[in-house]
Amino acid sequence: MDREIPQQEIQKNRNKTWWYAGLAVVVLLVAAGLMRRVLDTSLRRAEIRLTVAETGDVENTLNASGEVQPELEQVVTSPISAVLQQVYFNTGTSVKTGDKILDLDKTSTSIELEKQRDELELKRNGIVKIRLELDKSFYDIKIQDSIKACRIISLKADLENAKRLFKAGGGTRESIDQAETNLQIAQLEKRQLENDIRSRQAVMRAGIRESEITASIQEKALSELERKMRQADIVASRTGVLTFVNTNLGARVGEGEVLARIADLSSFKILGSITDNYAGQLQVGMPVIARINETIVRGMLLNIRPAVSNNVISFDVALDDQRSAGLLRPKMKVELYVVTDAHRQVVRVQNGPAFRGGSVQDVFVLRPDGKAERRTVKIGLVNFDYVEITEGLQPGETMILSDMSAYRNLKEITIKP
Repeated sequence: MDREIPQQEIQKNRNKTWWYAGLAVVVLLVAAGLMRRVLDTSLRRAEIRLTVAETGDVENTLNASGEVQPELEQVVTSPISAVLQQVYFNTGTSVKTGDKILDLDKTSTSIELEKQRDELELKRNGIVKIRLELDKSFYDIKIQDSIKACRIISLKADLENAKRLFKAGGGTRESIDQAETNLQIAQLEKRQLENDIRSRQAVMRAGIRESEITASIQEKALSELERKMRQADIVASRTGVLTFVNTNLGARVGEGEVLARIADLSSFKILGSITDNYAGQLQVGMPVIARINETIVRGMLLNIRPAVSNNVISFDVALDDQRSAGLLRPKMKVELYVVTDAHRQVVRVQNGPAFRGGSVQDVFVLRPDGKAERRTVKIGLVNFDYVEITEGLQPGETMILSDMSAYRNLKEITIKP
């Protein structure tokens, strides 16, 4: 026997049917919108960027960063260990040759200078004393040598007398032998004394020379200290701008410590930095492009610094046109592009989102009929501004520079005004 379905159950099933029907309609509408968008092959001209192929130069570059530095900068260091007493100019001030920049307390150095002068005077007096002592010693030896000579003459006379007495029968053979022995001993003593004289002369010359060398060393040290004392008056040796001044009054500065820097702001160089991944590609003499705000200035890579810090290589760049110095300021950051290769008078277009890094890729080229056709092009050198097209594009043709990856499966697109 059939059982009657409750009215509530019937209404519930009816509501479910309507819900499914509404959901299906929504899905169909969304699908239709997506299909319409997919099948839409037109773009407005205002929505895209265009570039016209032209003939020109393209340079392959490596991106680097740079910091502007004065080409000529004098570093003023402390010639002595002293206390910073007075500062006359601050950083950023222009100075002229001869302007006093700061004062150092030279009291301790002055005392040391006087001490060395006294020591040098003692050395010189010591040389005079040594000369007198050696002269006296040499004179005594000469006197002894003269005495020995007289003694030998006397002994020779004694020997002759002994021989005459022996012939006359009034002497003995022993007397002659004794006289000969005494004469030989005196002659040997004289030769010994003469050798002592030569040795003493050599010692005298060596002693005096040693004292003179010691005094000369002391004199040079004194001259060096006097020179440092003269340099302790810290003055500008050139016209320029103070880029640094030590203003820590009362502080002790050591010998060789930097007190000031004077820069000539009429000419600049750039200290470049680049990752060491490009170390093998850098060479001295390479062209370098510097982008200063919106101005392009060319230069040359002067030298590559050997030290590598934090995987970064530093190099110096000299600018070709020093008239650009008016655009530069010390410590200014600039963009650098190191030119590793260059092709002259080739087909080029502006760089943009349409290029994704491949050597061969598809782009859209605008035709006179208002449609953009997909075309395969080959790419040569690339830099920040331009891309070289080696095949697939002719000068005068217009290419879409915007990212067209969403239309990569289409052969052509209609461009609306």
